[in-house]
Amino acid sequence: MSEQSSALKAAPNGSGGRREPGGIASGVSLDDNFVQIVDVVKKFGETTAVRGVNLSVKKGELFALLGSSGCGKSTLLRMLAGLESVTEGQILIDGEDLAKMPPYNRPVNMMFQSYALFPHMSVESNVAFGLKQEGVRGGELKDRVHNALELVQMAKYAKRKPHQLSGGQQQRVALARSLVKRPKLLLLDEPMSALDKQIRQRTQIELVNILDTVGVTCIMVTHDQEEAMTMANRLAVMSEGQIVQLGTPHEVYEYPNTRFSAQFIGSTNLFDGNVVEDEPDHVFVESPDLPVRMYVNHGITGPLGMPVTISVRPERIALMRKPPEGAYNWGRGKVSNIAYMGGYTLYHVTLDSGKVVVANVSSLALGEIDSPTFDDEVYVRWSASAGVVLTS
Repeated sequence: MSEQSSALKAAPNGSGGRREPGGIASGVSLDDNFVQIVDVVKKFGETTAVRGVNLSVKKGELFALLGSSGCGKSTLLRMLAGLESVTEGQILIDGEDLAKMPPYNRPVNMMFQSYALFPHMSVESNVAFGLKQEGVRGGELKDRVHNALELVQMAKYAKRKPHQLSGGQQQRVALARSLVKRPKLLLLDEPMSALDKQIRQRTQIELVNILDTVGVTCIMVTHDQEEAMTMANRLAVMSEGQIVQLGTPHEVYEYPNTRFSAQFIGSTNLFDGNVVEDEPDHVFVESPDLPVRMYVNHGITGPLGMPVTISVRPERIALMRKPPEGAYNWGRGKVSNIAYMGGYTLYHVTLDSGKVVVANVSSLALGEIDSPTFDDEVYVRWSASAGVVLTS
């Protein structure tokens, strides 16, 4: 391990290690309640921005709060930082109640969306600023600043001013400034929003690797579903001040619990219908959108006739030239739109019922069905395991 990594890993948040997809850094002592948000409410006058949120974040975890503008995610982050007061409830970090603790005394550092670098200061002065405020001087100050800049690969730019750096480089400096104070909790507010798409995708992985090295517990806010899916161990989908679903990226994507989650995380096809048979291992649903029943290989324990929605992701939809075999999960229509996306082609198929179904067809599969074009008659179908029954 490099010297700079060792210096930053001496922070009180514990050791680091590689994060596994959908898991937590190996070697980290798990503490499921390292950050606790208990019945938290935030009101601005008559408006309730956060409604009774309960959440626990593990030590060493990278957790994402995901939602559209106005859902309450940034307000929750600001309450953690101490920039907003809690109207009701408790926020604890490592068992310590933050209610009466001013922002500057909290074991928390926040990296802002705008990076908030001082334009008149050099890179190293920006990183050193917080330490100087705490009274760190001399060799310790120099070593900690250097180590932080080495960690984010910005040591050679130490004498430059922020305006002499690219957006990605400015972000690295802001991250170094946040980590140099060795916080127990790092807060990231839309960390990639100022970067263009190509740089953003590369930087997401780099940022995760840096946080892995340090082992810091991190909560990030984003409206970008791809960013949350790429970076986070777990995520919470928020809407109207509440958490509507919580889980790993895989769990939330593959098993949405509401129409909102299904539509917000990725794209999906939604088929409304009514339950006509419900058993422990399957359910049949009739929909006016399809000529056949829908068959899903899990039950829902609901009454017959109950209105439900079946969610089927576009990549689970197969496109065919000939009528499919079997009495379930297919429809006939015409190609109404095509978008070439490189590794796959996005097809919009307007069914006989008028329902538009979206299918992501891989380049390999496309060659096998002779690349349908506009107005071609095609069939869409999916397996029993592809659908998820939504009751709300």
